[in-house]
Amino acid sequence: MAKSTVKKVTPLMKQYNSIKAKYPDAMLLFRVGDFYETFGEDAKKAAEVLGIILTKRGAGSESETALAGFPHHSLNTYLPKLVKAGMRVAICDQLENPKLTKKIVKRGVTELVTPGVSLNDEVLQSKSNNFLAAIHFGKKLLGVSFLDVSTGEFFVAQGTGEYIDKLLQNFSPSEVLVQKQHKQSYLELFQDRFYSFYLDDWVFQKDFGEENLTSHFKVSSLKGFGVDDLEHGLIAAGAALHYLSETQHTKLEHIQTISRILEDHYVWMDRFTVRNLELYNPNAVNSVTLLDVIDKTISPMGGRLLKRWLALPLKNVDQIQTRHELVKYFIDHDEAFESVGYQLKQISDLERLASKVATGKVSPREVILLRDSLKAILPIKSVLENSKNDTVKAIGELLHDCETLISKISETLFNDAPVNINKGKAIATGVSEELDELRNISLSAKDYLDSMLAKETERTGITSLKIAFNNVFGYYIEVRNTHKDKVPEEWIRKQTLVNAERYITEELKEYESKILGAEENIQVLEQELFSKLIQYIIPSIQEIQQNAQLVAQVDCLLSFASLAISNNYIRPVMDESTDIEIKNGRHPVIEKQLPIGEEYIANDVVLNRNQQQIIMITGPNMSGKSAILRQTALIVLLAQMGSYVPAQNARIGIVDKIFTRVGASDNISMGESTFMVEMNETASILNNISERSLVLLDEIGRGTSTYDGISIAWAIAEYLHEHPSKAKTLFATHYHELNEMTTTFERIKNYNVSVKELKDTIVFLRKLVQGGSNHSFGIHVAKLAGMPGAVVHRATKILKQLEKNHAQSEVKETLKEVQNDELQLSFFQLDDPLLENIREEILTTNIDTLTPIEALMKLNEIKRMLTKK
Repeated sequence: MAKSTVKKVTPLMKQYNSIKAKYPDAMLLFRVGDFYETFGEDAKKAAEVLGIILTKRGAGSESETALAGFPHHSLNTYLPKLVKAGMRVAICDQLENPKLTKKIVKRGVTELVTPGVSLNDEVLQSKSNNFLAAIHFGKKLLGVSFLDVSTGEFFVAQGTGEYIDKLLQNFSPSEVLVQKQHKQSYLELFQDRFYSFYLDDWVFQKDFGEENLTSHFKVSSLKGFGVDDLEHGLIAAGAALHYLSETQHTKLEHIQTISRILEDHYVWMDRFTVRNLELYNPNAVNSVTLLDVIDKTISPMGGRLLKRWLALPLKNVDQIQTRHELVKYFIDHDEAFESVGYQLKQISDLERLASKVATGKVSPREVILLRDSLKAILPIKSVLENSKNDTVKAIGELLHDCETLISKISETLFNDAPVNINKGKAIATGVSEELDELRNISLSAKDYLDSMLAKETERTGITSLKIAFNNVFGYYIEVRNTHKDKVPEEWIRKQTLVNAERYITEELKEYESKILGAEENIQVLEQELFSKLIQYIIPSIQEIQQNAQLVAQVDCLLSFASLAISNNYIRPVMDESTDIEIKNGRHPVIEKQLPIGEEYIANDVVLNRNQQQIIMITGPNMSGKSAILRQTALIVLLAQMGSYVPAQNARIGIVDKIFTRVGASDNISMGESTFMVEMNETASILNNISERSLVLLDEIGRGTSTYDGISIAWAIAEYLHEHPSKAKTLFATHYHELNEMTTTFERIKNYNVSVKELKDTIVFLRKLVQGGSNHSFGIHVAKLAGMPGAVVHRATKILKQLEKNHAQSEVKETLKEVQNDELQLSFFQLDDPLLENIREEILTTNIDTLTPIEALMKLNEIKRMLTKK
């Protein structure tokens, strides 16, 4: 019977396997001496992603396994590459000094870095948050939380799937935590747009979540945070906190509060609108976003806050006007503008520095940056406090001077403190007598030994004495044999050589222990003193974070002022009306992309719910219809963010929702056609409009046949006109037949983007003028685009033929059916003059002579007669 072979496993690999078993879904970086090693499948992945050499451990033996590693000091170089490749990385360090044990060194995972949980500067982007999201599925509502461990910001909300989808789009989390049992529901609602990790069901329990949160914040109830009614949101928040502990992030003093996202405080924009308007993500390569144009912020905190202001524009007139007032202050006061701008450049990322302090991952140099940043806030505080503007003054008074903390850091650390505390020379002279003495010993070792040698030479008269060192005896005095009779009795002989003797003395051994222990003791003592400094800073984290948030606000407002000055923006008038009046408005992004010397053609837009509710914009493709739609939305958004706007004048009645249906957006992966996606998005708009909504519809119905498209576009425009909300709408279309609607619907007005015809070509004037467009100029546009002449010529002939002999539409057929159906017409054989008139109208209509659009109008006229009935 053959013996079974058991694969031999070394103690090191046994230790590795036991740790790896606890983190099966993470890449394990296993510290061995001066290297981080990866084994097996991890090694193969690491070699591929990092471009490092793949070798074998125990090559040719039973325990052979793949191996790839890199020096431990290169962790900050390689770790970001792994995380950005979508990996979870477990960092396993040596937990004891290898010199102090004869057994295998204890090791353990000290940090689990994931796309959504990282404090590494190379993984993070300075002007973007790195949010970890968690989603809880309730029976009707969903809860969501957003936590950035690198800044301490923690938000919670709950609502419908559509609302959570909007928040995910706005906050753009790097990682989303989901309950395993709801994986399918999550994918159906949000697809695979985000890196996701699925947690066990028990993590998403109400009691467990509340206990996590109350324990972390050291409170008995969450009422003080104003979030206690968000049951589903708090379950999600509890799951996020649990995940941090699972990833070995337990020092979280910087997460000091949790805030609710108040749905009714901000303008509603679904993810289609955010995408269509290209607010912060481009839709095409080399596209420029609105954020690219308006972001003049200086600090990382300001950059992150501006992104959030853009995602969540305000609806409160007073809050908006306060921001406008602060922007005006900086525009009107050059000295304050220059002074605050200069100081902002001296401020590092306070939020992330505070987080590093709390988590114990801050370096001495970063503490110096923290001090210098707090120092730079003092002149800003002075400028704002001395302002005669009460709003500006209030911000200055809220800033903390942190003078005691600044002094403590200055007293404790050298200005040129190193990146790594282990490199020494971090703690300033005078902080510790013991440390100063050890440094003197270390620095003066050679001088001391030289003086000792001179003293002993003089005492003994031996001119050839020398003091040396080796690893066996340490320091010793060497005497040539010719002088050994002069050696003092108290010297202890340690070694005899052919020509010399080696001795030690009590004084030499005593100093030797001081010298050898000095460097090690210096390192231990510096670490101890630095840790005490960190503990001293921790209670000030809340003040540091408040300063960071106020500095971020000032930075955003200064950015708006800079934007207004450099681009000739004006302060919009904000009110509670439902009107929008823009005089010579410009597209903030397009105007920056124009060739030098070319001026943007500005346009007026007036929308209200009484006279001009729907503007029907016709004109050829490429004429600028879409630009006018988008610029109107962007001007409203900028105004409600608190920015000035690109226009000559603007009066904006508060908008609560912005809906766009702009351009095709195939969702092929979900098996939906362009037209289906278009109809889904449009249906969502029509089902959610309000009195203060702004609706932008571009080329609705173009994804289907011409007559279907016209019918759908007509019906949508009619629905918006007749809906009680009377939502303000810009409706761009190439169906010039829709111009007929203005004769029937009083609040629909026709405009066109003018063009100039020159012989066989057209010139786009890009000016919005009253009146409808006669035709679409499609063939002219094709010619301008460089279509071969033969194709253009043939298209022109076909168009004339079609216009002469166009087919009967389905709408006309419907009217014929009504004429021929005695049952339907019997309804009108009642003793009622109005119904008799309608019957007569149908029977006497010559269907064959109607154009499709006239047939639509006839049906609509009959419908309105019935409605009155």
